[in-house]
Amino acid sequence: MDTSLISSQTVELVSLLTGQKLRKEDITPPVLFLAGLVTVLLGVINADGTFGAEEKQQLATTLRELIPANNSLQKLALPMVKSVTQHQAYNKFPVLLALTACFSEVEKLLLISFGYQMSAADGTMDDREKQYLKNIADRLGIDGRYLTVLEASFSSQAIADTAALAEVHSLLDPAQFQSLDSMFVRAASHIIGHLPAKPKHKTTQKQSVSSYQELKKFQLYRQQLDAVCGKLCLTLQDGSDRNVLSPTLAEEITKVSQRLQSPCFRVAVVGEFSKGKSTLLNALLGEEIQPVRDIPCSGNVTILKYGSQRRVICRYKDGREEEISPAQYQEKASISEEAAYGSYADEIAKSEIAEIVFEHPDLELCRNGVEIIDSPGLNEQAERTLVTQQVLKTTDAVIFLTHAQNALTEKERELLLYLKKELNYGNNEGAGNIFMVVNFFDLLRREESRQQVRKRVETIVKSQNLIAGENRIHFISAQSALEAILEGNENDDYLKSFQGFTDSIEKFLTVERGAIALQQSAAGIKQTIGTGCQELNQWREMLEGKLTVDQGDKQKIFEQMAEVSGREVKIRFLANELMEQSLEEAIESWHEWAEGLGERLGSKSHRWTSEHGHIMSQDKLTKDYADQFVRDITQEIDDWGNQKVQSILKQNMGVLDSQIGEDIDAIRQQFKQFDQQLSTSLVAQFNNLATAGSLGGLGASGRGIASSINSNIGSDESLGVGLGLGALVGAGLLFFTGLGFIGVILGGLAAGAGGGFGFSFLDGDAVKDQIKQKVVELGFEKFGESAESIFEKVQERIITVFNDRTNANSDAMSKAIALWENLLEQQEKCDRQNQAECEAEKVWLADKRRELEQVQNQIETILNQSAG
Repeated sequence: MDTSLISSQTVELVSLLTGQKLRKEDITPPVLFLAGLVTVLLGVINADGTFGAEEKQQLATTLRELIPANNSLQKLALPMVKSVTQHQAYNKFPVLLALTACFSEVEKLLLISFGYQMSAADGTMDDREKQYLKNIADRLGIDGRYLTVLEASFSSQAIADTAALAEVHSLLDPAQFQSLDSMFVRAASHIIGHLPAKPKHKTTQKQSVSSYQELKKFQLYRQQLDAVCGKLCLTLQDGSDRNVLSPTLAEEITKVSQRLQSPCFRVAVVGEFSKGKSTLLNALLGEEIQPVRDIPCSGNVTILKYGSQRRVICRYKDGREEEISPAQYQEKASISEEAAYGSYADEIAKSEIAEIVFEHPDLELCRNGVEIIDSPGLNEQAERTLVTQQVLKTTDAVIFLTHAQNALTEKERELLLYLKKELNYGNNEGAGNIFMVVNFFDLLRREESRQQVRKRVETIVKSQNLIAGENRIHFISAQSALEAILEGNENDDYLKSFQGFTDSIEKFLTVERGAIALQQSAAGIKQTIGTGCQELNQWREMLEGKLTVDQGDKQKIFEQMAEVSGREVKIRFLANELMEQSLEEAIESWHEWAEGLGERLGSKSHRWTSEHGHIMSQDKLTKDYADQFVRDITQEIDDWGNQKVQSILKQNMGVLDSQIGEDIDAIRQQFKQFDQQLSTSLVAQFNNLATAGSLGGLGASGRGIASSINSNIGSDESLGVGLGLGALVGAGLLFFTGLGFIGVILGGLAAGAGGGFGFSFLDGDAVKDQIKQKVVELGFEKFGESAESIFEKVQERIITVFNDRTNANSDAMSKAIALWENLLEQQEKCDRQNQAECEAEKVWLADKRRELEQVQNQIETILNQSAG
């Protein structure tokens, strides 16, 4: 519904019909639909000149079912009925045209559907009533085929045009009305419930949406690389067992192999409720797995992955796991209908479920190394939002859904900006791993409408630099594609569009993610091989008598090893001191920042706006202000984190990094001295081991290839870039999320105003100022209750930054000690061997060199094949 088309004449008309002086902001979609509905129903009732008891009962039942208890619309229904009757507005087509001027095609169809139900209320459809409805439908531009479906449905007649019936089902799909108001969802569900079941086509053998040949090739290359790791690990382990090669070499390759054996791409489906996420997932998988209802239903994070057998695992927040049946999955993956129609925030917040894992052996996409994460939605409920934010950290690609009939709303644009920031680590460039999917494109019946939506989406994405890369925006109908998949209809246009979308995802994963990951793994392996070759050269030099570590050298090595251990301990002590100092400075900064927070938020509230009025939509008006309060306080926390905490970390981490740098340089100098004295290659070995450790993997099991790629973005990450401190407000401000917040806020307002504002005719600006003030007061009070837990999260981030840096330093020190130890073990072994043993060792050494060279060549072959 395009409310921007509401004219001043429409405002006057609705004011007349309600008997109240309304402003444009008070004319909400539910108000307009109610006005149109009352007009149409009364027109049908009076078309035959009688107003029977059955029709009177049907009118009351319809209004009662559509308008929930205690809703402000209840106070408008009776005045509308009286006014429409008094002015005989139902006989004045300009009135109905004015009321429906901003209605979409499906909203007009929904409206006329109730007219047909009313016509059948007394058991028969009078010809005059049907003619009245046909005249209205002609004026509104409703397809006559749909009228035939409605007439037959409510008169219990057979429907010959099953295609038209299927179209009516799709057009009145209640999920499409979720972005408007729950009243529309109830209305659509009501009509769908009276239609014959959607016709099912004869299903052929299920077709996958794609064969995913490129993903299969990537998996083949990954397996080949892992096989190379297996062969290499045997060579390196053999050298370690003979005290010739450092054990760290085999350990590094084992880590790479473990990662290669269980890699996966992680693709997250993100968007607000009602955009068709579950249907999209079903289409991606080629099977109706995810629960799809007429209301928001995804209440938990669900991970769909490959498994040797079909099973569902429910993981709870307390660490428990249990295998559940598919039927239980449908139940646990959804929120209750009561919660969806009202306050689902409380239900989700109380959920004990952490995530649900769905394993399946026949999901083609998952079989080829892709895990799909169905997120519970962002900007809907803070605890779920925080979970989704954690998912993004290990995500290779994000599929962002929007609805074709209301594409890229202001909230969605804000969400996209947030996603870009998270996925780009604060970089302002467009995100290359976001795929925009404009769903329900089949609902746009006119080509002009389709072109307008295309232009709107592409203009917004380009002007705000949200997405980068080719083939990132797709216009689809997930439902139509799914039906074509299940029917085996390969020529369906929507299936072809959907395949274009999946092809672009596959290309991104294999070329822009997989190829990089393979190269990184291969580079890590080659670095380890390089160190192995250098150690073998070192062993050959000893066997030939060109390299000897005498007693004096051994003593120096023991001293160097002790010094390295001492440096590692000192760094830990220094890191702890600097961490404590950072925490103390952060606490002091936090208190300084919090002192003026209330005043700053109060000042910012003057800039809050809403399209809703204080008379008809006080609950939504309050919700808008609450959302803006959360936005402002989140921005405040982000600003504090980015400015103060970053400054504290940068200064103290700078001290730590400086000392670590000095220690690493000192170790290199010590290695260099031995290299010059003994003609060893310890510096090169040390550098290779350090580099191999950072390049060696496709990411830890279950974390996605993005983990390994993103971990090497740069040192700024360790300084706290991307701390996401503002996101911490999510878990702390559950009070402000979901529809449940409205009840709390309004309850507070009612208590403070002696009964609430209701339909007060006080000056609108004065009422809005009072609501803003109350939102700030209650919000700041809630923040005070949550402040301690929020700051605890900040402290955890600070501690993690220091621990990660300290552990990385310890790993480098351990590798340095391993090189010293290997040099000593080689010399000790050489001292024990006789001439015959030395000759045999030279033969072994030559064999190992050939094996390493063969592995090197195999790696190059795999990389060339994957690049081709």
